[in-house]
Amino acid sequence: MMRVWDNVSAWQERRRALGDREIGFVPTMGALHYGHASLVERCRAENPVVVISIFVNPTQFNDPRDLEKYPRTLDRDLALVESLGVDEVFAPAAAELYPHGYRYRLAPAAGTPIMEAAHRSGFIEGVLTVVMKLLNLVRARRAYFGEKDFQQLRTVKEMVEEFFLPTEIVPCPTVRAASGLAESSRNERLSPAGREKAAALYRALTNGRDSGEARRILEAEGLTVEYVEEHWGRRLAAVFLEGVRLIDNVPCR
Repeated sequence: MMRVWDNVSAWQERRRALGDREIGFVPTMGALHYGHASLVERCRAENPVVVISIFVNPTQFNDPRDLEKYPRTLDRDLALVESLGVDEVFAPAAAELYPHGYRYRLAPAAGTPIMEAAHRSGFIEGVLTVVMKLLNLVRARRAYFGEKDFQQLRTVKEMVEEFFLPTEIVPCPTVRAASGLAESSRNERLSPAGREKAAALYRALTNGRDSGEARRILEAEGLTVEYVEEHWGRRLAAVFLEGVRLIDNVPCR
């Protein structure tokens, strides 16, 4: 039977009861979709105990309106993960993970910010801080992250290595609709026509000969481009459509 925990102290007691059992962990912000389901399915296949967190992390949003609009579908999410065989769900309120506010935080070394760090002030710090808290609370053998959020994945892996954390970070391929659109919780805010148009992001990244051509294709499709850049053997982009910010990335050809 799946158990749901909404406060830190109760979860910590449960974690002690799990003892040395090997745990797989999938951290999420809810509004779950097929991409999340694929992470849970892999986690279930590789670990005797599966833990998922559902927490909309306020510290990684640089725009309060974006935080307010982020979809929250807890009842639906719980039904989905229960059907996938999840054992434990940690779904705390913000006051549980930040009982003293945001007084301590993790930040990468000062340098030239790129992509998400350049365009979303405080995003990387918010992600690193909440992931460190969650990894410390869950103490999993493995944690599963999707490659769609590639910069986030890479930064989390570097943090785990830097602080000698025992959790293995497992990257998982991006799940896409038939159109090529990457599964994302933000897709729920798009109209049906918007979802069709958003597939241009994947096509442009895949078909553009370089970042400049990919940008021109996106602009010609009517998407507002925030960035198209190449790092770590990937071509990555962020765009706006119908007021919704979408990101994606593909391997460089």
